[in-house]
Amino acid sequence: MSDIDKIKKLRKSTGAGFKDCNAALKESGGDLDKAAEILRIKGIAKASKKMSRDAKEGVIAISGDLYKTSLIEINCETDFVAKNDDFISFVKEISEINNLCDSNIENLKKSKMKNNKSVEDNLVSLIAKIGEKITIGKTITVNNTNSQNFIYQHSVIKDNISKLGVVVSLEADEKNDKINLFGKQLSMHIAASNPIALNTNEINIETLEKEKKLINEELKNSGKPDEIVAKISEGKLNKFKEENSLMTQFWVMEPKKKVKDILSEINIPNLKIKEFVRIKIGE
Repeated sequence: MSDIDKIKKLRKSTGAGFKDCNAALKESGGDLDKAAEILRIKGIAKASKKMSRDAKEGVIAISGDLYKTSLIEINCETDFVAKNDDFISFVKEISEINNLCDSNIENLKKSKMKNNKSVEDNLVSLIAKIGEKITIGKTITVNNTNSQNFIYQHSVIKDNISKLGVVVSLEADEKNDKINLFGKQLSMHIAASNPIALNTNEINIETLEKEKKLINEELKNSGKPDEIVAKISEGKLNKFKEENSLMTQFWVMEPKKKVKDILSEINIPNLKIKEFVRIKIGE
């Protein structure tokens, strides 16, 4: 096999550039296996140097079906790389694997990809090839008994890959067009309104404490009596809860009504919102 043929073969198997393959073959004395190992070690070294950088760009991929749906966030440094063909191909493949792994990050990293290498090894190779920090961010699987999932993606880059992804799970005793329409509209509402909990009593305590602190900071120099300040603070906190809980948010398609009102008007017995997930790059 000629040197050029060896370089071509090594490039195909490792995804490394021409110069790196040529240098590795010279270092290995023409041994392809040794050259591949040299490239792998150098790739890890290159990747580790890049891991201290910020990776605030990226994409959200959604895979699965109506009953089991998974979201995965893959971050990179620039929007340019987020649209790179190699990056997109990598994301699409690990998105499917993530759904099979039920969003278990450790199992995902160990899983084999089509080239028979692990996700973790392919990630290292991709970082070395592209030259940017790339990380696996949030991974979530929505899979509820007797439920159907509805998705919405905003700023779609290609197929199932976008900048914002929503999955909402609806439980019902029946399936019909009315539920399908509500599920589609609800996923769009969640994308636009960004609720942080389903009901007001489900908002994280830490989130409420942080908001309460901000409110008190805002009111501390108001000059009002303490009891008045306490009432205003309570009112503002209750408003925060209502505005950030899905059921008490105003419905984006009909702003005079709340989500809970729309749910009642649909009038389908035992129709419930079981769960929702919203992931947006940069948040």
